[in-house]
Amino acid sequence: MPPIRVLIVDDHPVFRQGLCDVLETDDLITVVGEAADGEVAIEMVQEDPPDVILMDINLPTINGLQVTRQITALYSDIKVIMITGYDDAEQVFHALRAGASAYCPKDIMPETLVNIVSEVYKGKYVVDEKVMTKDEMLNWMDQRISRFGGQYAPDSDEMFIPLSPREMEILEHVTKGLSNKEVAYKLGISHQTVKNHMTAILRKLRVDDRTQAAVYALQHGWVRLDSTHS
Repeated sequence: MPPIRVLIVDDHPVFRQGLCDVLETDDLITVVGEAADGEVAIEMVQEDPPDVILMDINLPTINGLQVTRQITALYSDIKVIMITGYDDAEQVFHALRAGASAYCPKDIMPETLVNIVSEVYKGKYVVDEKVMTKDEMLNWMDQRISRFGGQYAPDSDEMFIPLSPREMEILEHVTKGLSNKEVAYKLGISHQTVKNHMTAILRKLRVDDRTQAAVYALQHGWVRLDSTHS
Protein backbone atom coordinates (compact mmCIF):
# COMPACT_ATOMS: atom_id res chain seq x y z
CA MET A 1 0.00 0.00 0.00
CA PRO A 2 1.12 3.63 -0.41
CA PRO A 3 2.86 5.19 2.60
CA ILE A 4 0.84 6.95 5.28
CA ARG A 5 1.20 10.69 4.68
CA VAL A 6 1.78 12.59 7.92
CA LEU A 7 1.72 16.31 8.75
CA ILE A 8 3.48 17.45 11.96
CA VAL A 9 2.10 20.52 13.76
CA ASP A 10 4.21 21.85 16.64
CA ASP A 11 5.86 25.20 17.27
CA HIS A 12 9.17 23.75 18.51
CA PRO A 13 11.52 23.01 15.57
CA VAL A 14 13.65 20.53 17.53
CA PHE A 15 10.60 18.53 18.59
CA ARG A 16 9.22 18.55 15.03
CA GLN A 17 12.54 17.24 13.75
CA GLY A 18 12.54 14.55 16.40
CA LEU A 19 9.07 13.39 15.38
CA CYS A 20 10.10 13.44 11.73
CA ASP A 21 13.17 11.31 12.44
CA VAL A 22 11.08 8.79 14.40
CA LEU A 23 8.38 8.45 11.76
CA GLU A 24 10.80 8.22 8.85
CA THR A 25 12.28 5.04 10.36
CA ASP A 26 9.15 3.26 9.11
CA ASP A 27 8.99 2.64 5.37
CA LEU A 28 5.19 2.81 5.47
CA ILE A 29 5.15 6.39 6.80
CA THR A 30 6.26 9.57 5.07
CA VAL A 31 6.25 13.08 6.53
CA VAL A 32 4.75 15.40 3.92
CA GLY A 33 4.98 18.65 5.84
CA GLU A 34 5.56 20.57 9.04
CA ALA A 35 3.70 23.55 10.49
CA ALA A 36 4.60 25.76 13.44
CA ASP A 37 1.11 27.12 14.10
CA GLY A 38 -2.54 26.27 13.59
CA GLU A 39 -3.32 28.72 10.81
CA VAL A 40 -0.46 27.43 8.67
CA ALA A 41 -1.56 23.85 9.38
CA ILE A 42 -5.07 24.55 8.11
CA GLU A 43 -3.68 26.14 4.94
CA MET A 44 -1.39 23.16 4.32
CA VAL A 45 -4.26 20.71 4.81
CA GLN A 46 -6.39 22.62 2.32
CA GLU A 47 -3.60 22.57 -0.25
CA ASP A 48 -2.59 18.93 0.20
CA PRO A 49 -4.61 16.88 2.74
CA PRO A 50 -2.48 14.35 4.66
CA ASP A 51 -3.71 11.03 6.04
CA VAL A 52 -2.65 11.67 9.63
CA ILE A 53 -1.75 14.80 11.61
CA LEU A 54 0.40 14.90 14.74
CA MET A 55 -0.98 17.91 16.58
CA ASP A 56 0.27 19.74 19.66
CA ILE A 57 -2.39 21.42 21.82
CA ASN A 58 -0.35 24.45 22.87
CA LEU A 59 0.06 26.33 19.59
CA PRO A 60 0.35 30.03 18.75
CA THR A 61 -2.58 31.84 17.07
CA ILE A 62 -5.07 28.94 17.36
CA ASN A 63 -4.80 26.12 19.89
CA GLY A 64 -4.58 22.53 18.71
CA LEU A 65 -8.09 21.63 19.84
CA GLN A 66 -9.61 24.34 17.65
CA VAL A 67 -7.43 23.37 14.69
CA THR A 68 -8.43 19.73 15.11
CA ARG A 69 -12.09 20.62 15.25
CA GLN A 70 -11.89 22.72 12.08
CA ILE A 71 -9.90 20.18 10.10
CA THR A 72 -11.93 17.10 11.06
CA ALA A 73 -15.16 18.96 10.33
CA LEU A 74 -13.98 19.61 6.77
CA TYR A 75 -11.96 16.44 6.17
CA SER A 76 -13.53 13.49 7.96
CA ASP A 77 -10.94 11.07 6.56
CA ILE A 78 -8.00 12.87 8.18
CA LYS A 79 -6.95 11.33 11.49
CA VAL A 80 -5.51 13.56 14.21
CA ILE A 81 -3.19 12.42 16.98
CA MET A 82 -2.92 14.92 19.84
CA ILE A 83 0.60 14.74 21.20
CA THR A 84 1.05 16.96 24.21
CA GLY A 85 2.62 17.61 27.56
CA TYR A 86 -0.83 18.12 29.12
CA ASP A 87 -1.62 14.51 29.96
CA ASP A 88 -4.79 14.54 32.06
CA ALA A 89 -8.17 12.82 31.81
CA GLU A 90 -10.14 16.00 31.21
CA GLN A 91 -7.95 17.01 28.30
CA VAL A 92 -8.47 13.59 26.70
CA PHE A 93 -12.20 14.28 26.60
CA HIS A 94 -11.66 17.67 24.99
CA ALA A 95 -9.37 16.13 22.38
CA LEU A 96 -11.70 13.27 21.45
CA ARG A 97 -14.72 15.55 21.29
CA ALA A 98 -12.77 17.92 19.06
CA GLY A 99 -12.31 15.06 16.60
CA ALA A 100 -8.95 13.54 17.54
CA SER A 101 -8.39 9.81 17.09
CA ALA A 102 -5.60 9.47 19.65
CA TYR A 103 -4.07 11.28 22.59
CA CYS A 104 -0.41 10.79 23.51
CA PRO A 105 2.08 12.32 25.95
CA LYS A 106 5.19 13.89 24.44
CA ASP A 107 7.43 11.38 26.22
CA ILE A 108 5.87 8.48 24.31
CA MET A 109 8.24 5.76 23.10
CA PRO A 110 9.14 6.10 19.39
CA GLU A 111 7.97 2.62 18.38
CA THR A 112 4.68 3.19 20.19
CA LEU A 113 4.05 6.40 18.27
CA VAL A 114 4.72 4.66 14.97
CA ASN A 115 2.20 1.96 15.89
CA ILE A 116 -0.40 4.56 16.85
CA VAL A 117 -0.03 6.31 13.49
CA SER A 118 -0.73 2.98 11.80
CA GLU A 119 -3.73 2.22 14.02
CA VAL A 120 -5.49 5.57 13.58
CA TYR A 121 -4.89 5.39 9.84
CA LYS A 122 -6.91 2.17 9.90
CA GLY A 123 -9.75 3.93 11.70
CA LYS A 124 -8.96 2.97 15.28
CA TYR A 125 -8.78 5.18 18.38
CA VAL A 126 -5.92 5.11 20.86
CA VAL A 127 -5.85 6.44 24.43
CA ASP A 128 -3.32 5.37 27.06
CA GLU A 129 -1.90 3.03 24.38
CA LYS A 130 -5.22 1.16 24.34
CA VAL A 131 -6.44 0.54 20.77
CA MET A 132 -10.22 0.82 20.35
CA THR A 133 -12.93 0.85 17.72
CA LYS A 134 -15.23 3.88 17.66
CA ASP A 135 -17.88 2.06 19.71
CA GLU A 136 -15.26 0.96 22.22
CA MET A 137 -13.99 4.52 22.45
CA LEU A 138 -17.49 5.84 23.17
CA ASN A 139 -17.98 3.16 25.84
CA TRP A 140 -14.59 4.04 27.32
CA MET A 141 -15.66 7.68 27.56
CA ASP A 142 -18.97 6.74 29.20
CA GLN A 143 -17.11 4.70 31.82
CA ARG A 144 -14.80 7.59 32.60
CA ILE A 145 -17.76 9.96 32.85
CA SER A 146 -19.30 7.68 35.47
CA ARG A 147 -16.08 7.67 37.47
CA PHE A 148 -16.18 11.45 37.64
CA GLY A 149 -19.51 11.20 39.42
CA GLY A 150 -21.53 12.96 36.76
CA GLN A 151 -19.20 15.94 36.36
CA TYR A 152 -19.46 15.42 32.61
CA ALA A 153 -23.14 14.58 32.39
CA PRO A 154 -24.75 14.18 28.95
CA ASP A 155 -26.65 17.46 29.37
CA SER A 156 -23.40 19.37 29.77
CA ASP A 157 -22.08 18.57 26.32
CA GLU A 158 -20.72 22.10 25.92
CA MET A 159 -18.01 21.15 28.40
CA PHE A 160 -16.35 19.12 25.67
CA ILE A 161 -16.49 21.77 22.98
CA PRO A 162 -13.43 24.02 22.60
CA LEU A 163 -14.14 27.71 22.84
CA SER A 164 -14.84 29.61 19.65
CA PRO A 165 -11.97 31.58 18.09
CA ARG A 166 -13.47 34.86 19.38
CA GLU A 167 -13.89 33.43 22.89
CA MET A 168 -10.29 32.21 22.84
CA GLU A 169 -9.15 35.65 21.69
CA ILE A 170 -11.01 37.31 24.56
CA LEU A 171 -9.74 34.77 27.08
CA GLU A 172 -6.16 35.38 25.97
CA HIS A 173 -6.57 39.10 26.65
CA VAL A 174 -8.07 38.26 30.05
CA THR A 175 -4.92 36.30 30.93
CA LYS A 176 -2.96 39.48 30.21
CA GLY A 177 -5.00 41.28 32.87
CA LEU A 178 -7.20 43.37 30.58
CA SER A 179 -10.65 44.44 31.82
CA ASN A 180 -13.79 43.86 29.74
CA LYS A 181 -13.71 47.49 28.61
CA GLU A 182 -10.06 47.21 27.61
CA VAL A 183 -10.75 43.99 25.70
CA ALA A 184 -13.67 45.67 23.92
CA TYR A 185 -11.45 48.59 22.88
CA LYS A 186 -8.66 46.25 21.78
CA LEU A 187 -10.96 44.15 19.59
CA GLY A 188 -13.18 46.97 18.36
CA ILE A 189 -16.37 45.47 19.76
CA SER A 190 -18.87 46.64 22.36
CA HIS A 191 -18.44 46.23 26.11
CA GLN A 192 -21.70 44.25 26.22
CA THR A 193 -20.45 41.87 23.53
CA VAL A 194 -17.37 41.11 25.61
CA LYS A 195 -19.56 40.54 28.68
CA ASN A 196 -21.73 38.13 26.70
CA HIS A 197 -18.67 36.21 25.52
CA MET A 198 -17.28 36.06 29.06
CA THR A 199 -20.58 34.65 30.32
CA ALA A 200 -20.37 31.93 27.66
CA ILE A 201 -16.73 31.21 28.53
CA LEU A 202 -17.48 30.80 32.24
CA ARG A 203 -20.41 28.52 31.44
CA LYS A 204 -18.43 26.32 29.06
CA LEU A 205 -15.47 26.00 31.42
CA ARG A 206 -17.71 25.66 34.49
CA VAL A 207 -15.78 28.24 36.47
CA ASP A 208 -17.03 31.14 38.57
CA ASP A 209 -14.96 34.10 37.50
CA ARG A 210 -12.42 35.55 35.06
CA THR A 211 -9.44 34.55 37.18
CA GLN A 212 -10.50 30.91 37.28
CA ALA A 213 -11.08 30.97 33.52
CA ALA A 214 -7.60 32.37 32.91
CA VAL A 215 -5.97 29.79 35.19
CA TYR A 216 -7.93 27.00 33.50
CA ALA A 217 -6.82 28.11 30.04
CA LEU A 218 -3.17 28.35 31.10
CA GLN A 219 -3.17 24.99 32.88
CA HIS A 220 -4.63 23.24 29.86
CA GLY A 221 -2.38 24.88 27.30
CA TRP A 222 -5.23 26.74 25.59
CA VAL A 223 -3.38 30.03 26.02
CA ARG A 224 0.38 30.25 25.76
CA LEU A 225 2.25 31.51 28.81
CA ASP A 226 4.64 33.56 26.68
CA SER A 227 1.74 35.26 24.90
CA THR A 228 0.58 36.81 28.16
CA HIS A 229 3.66 39.03 28.18
CA SER A 230 3.49 40.22 24.59
